[in-house]
Amino acid sequence: MINLVRKQNPMPEQAPDVRNKNFLEVAEGYTEEMAINEAMRCLNCRKKPCVSGCPVNIKIPAFIAKVAEGDFEAAYNIISEDSSLPAVCGRVCPQENQCQGQCVHGKKGEPVAIGRLERFVADWHAANFGDVEIQPVESNGHKVAIIGAGPAGLACAGDLVNKGYEVTVYEALHKSGGVLVYGIPQFRLPKEIVAAEVAKLEAKGVKFVTDAVVGRAITVDELMKEEGYESVFIGTGAGLPSFMNIPGENYIGVCSANEYLTRINLMKAYLPEYDTPIQHADKIAIVGGGNVAMDAARCAKRMGASEVYVIYRRSLDELPARAEEVHHAMEEGVEFKVLNNPVQILGDENGNVRAIECVKMELGEPDASGRRRPIAIEGSNFEIPVDMVIMSIGTKLNTLILDTTEKLEANAKGGIGTDTAAATNREGIFAGGDAVTGAATVIKAMGAGKTAAAGIDDYLSSK
Repeated sequence: MINLVRKQNPMPEQAPDVRNKNFLEVAEGYTEEMAINEAMRCLNCRKKPCVSGCPVNIKIPAFIAKVAEGDFEAAYNIISEDSSLPAVCGRVCPQENQCQGQCVHGKKGEPVAIGRLERFVADWHAANFGDVEIQPVESNGHKVAIIGAGPAGLACAGDLVNKGYEVTVYEALHKSGGVLVYGIPQFRLPKEIVAAEVAKLEAKGVKFVTDAVVGRAITVDELMKEEGYESVFIGTGAGLPSFMNIPGENYIGVCSANEYLTRINLMKAYLPEYDTPIQHADKIAIVGGGNVAMDAARCAKRMGASEVYVIYRRSLDELPARAEEVHHAMEEGVEFKVLNNPVQILGDENGNVRAIECVKMELGEPDASGRRRPIAIEGSNFEIPVDMVIMSIGTKLNTLILDTTEKLEANAKGGIGTDTAAATNREGIFAGGDAVTGAATVIKAMGAGKTAAAGIDDYLSSK
């Protein structure tokens, strides 16, 4: 029986004035009853537009139908045919712009809560079958190296090991997971979930080599010529932070969101038993309006800041962050200073940040991005007293792999050039995710990893 209720079943959450003081997960998850009730809203449309909206083409109506029947393990198996990280994607994917954005229910009401159902199914499986021993996959005798243990690398590794390839993943940091562990906070994505997914891959036979900076300790060419890998996938992401190059960015108390979040998430600065160096500021400005800016702002509140400002040069309507993240940030006490743009950071006599100077903006005609172009209002400068500024205006590609791999070509964006099968101009070398496209989403990176795995399999099979 289809439930024609137009509104989603709400997600149980911690109260805002409680959660902004801890790093426990904000969303507490559906109960079985909530999940079944939400699943019954699915119309099982003939054309299944939600599937085309998913970068990895999960069979969404099929898994939701199993949830509606109460067969949660069958639902998990359906999702797992296409997604390596359902517990992750159910939490951090921008479903409103992807699968849920195509849901027919959304035309006259709220779309089916596909992400919440995916999370429920993955969590149910972990709770009921998480201890089941995973058997190693029999080797087919072919060796593949993967550079980067982020979403693209993990998805590629999962598909390849399932086909019998001997996969080794090289990760520059001391823990596998990429942006899932250094970027996304614990209150949005518990790190235990990422560790469990990595452990599953290890049980199947994937080897992880951490603290390994490919391009420094060893090159891509050496992996193939000296270590015997027949193919290499490059999934190194785009983690090089950008700055505005305005006066005062060298004052003490200015950092990138990447650094701030890495110290908190990967280096556990939020836990008192860790002595991770981090500035505990009282008034913090975050410059930028994306998901990373929301993560930094919400972390700042939890780290004890009394006032946290998000400074963004366009209006709330143009904020690129997920609506849910913006809503949560506002509930938690983050103040949004929109239509403002920093022009300089001011310091005291000791070189510490004391304020950020901004100019007010107005929106003009649309620019190349399709959004209205922000224009500075002359003479509208003002100061906001702060003792820390976190820059979150995007990331760039690190060119280390391009610079150290013989004859590897870049694309027009400065990333690694690939064709539709994720193959580069070098035989046997594939690439995908943010290393190719620039900063994007977790699920898009996973989709690229899966495309590369298929390309690698075709390449090696043809040999």
